Amino acid sequence: MMMENGKHKISNWTQYNQTLVNLGSVTFWRDVAVIKA
Repeated sequence: MMMENGKHKISNWTQYNQTLVNLGSVTFWRDVAVIKA
């Protein structure tokens, strides 16, 4: 199967799907000093 732009053939569907899931995830990094404040 080809991606929309037709430039790359997807061969590792597991990794591709996980990448799509990760695009929707957000990671927050908090500094201990900020939490105490």
